[in-house]
Amino acid sequence: MPQLTLVIGNKNYSSWSLRPWLVMKQFGLKFEEIRIPLYSSDSLSELQQYSSSGKVPVLLHNNITVWDSLAICEYLAETFPHLPCWPENTNARALARSISAEMHSGFQMLRQNMPMNCRNKYPGKGWDLGVQKDINRITSIWQECLQSFGANGKFLFGNFTIADAMFAPVVLRFLTYDVQIDSISRNYVEAILELPAIQDWITAAKGEFEVISKFEF
Repeated sequence: MPQLTLVIGNKNYSSWSLRPWLVMKQFGLKFEEIRIPLYSSDSLSELQQYSSSGKVPVLLHNNITVWDSLAICEYLAETFPHLPCWPENTNARALARSISAEMHSGFQMLRQNMPMNCRNKYPGKGWDLGVQKDINRITSIWQECLQSFGANGKFLFGNFTIADAMFAPVVLRFLTYDVQIDSISRNYVEAILELPAIQDWITAAKGEFEVISKFEF
């Protein structure tokens, strides 16, 4: 089968890139990684070589181009049906898809006020009541999934799924901004941070030396 290629942005900032990258790493898919630094004068022209959207991530496979994190994850689930990308249980799978879509489209206050930044620490930076509302909703999602379907493992549905990848950037945000959360959610955060792939991502993010962007405080 032709090699998969994933085009991503800066590992320090690109939460959207992390999601499909983590899915592919966790399920042992071999792929070529192309990293294009964002926020530079030629970023758009470089990205448009791979996708007319001009955004990351982009998956290239055969003659197919897939962009958008969730679309890529769904493509991988369909292309490699032997991989447990989604929970097997129908109810659990429906919930996993729902919370992944909610993560994909929601939590704007958290995104805007606490952008992903793996190599720095900003305890309490960006917090306000709107951000706390997003935090509360996220932790309630985690609690529901862990208590209903996660009893047999460390992750939202027991074993790692796409849903965990969708929330992985939130885990990194909570680490950067020292967000205070309940013990159930804290255990989940620790499980994500213990993943070797996440540690590899953080290490690579800390080793990047690009022009400081508007997102670097």
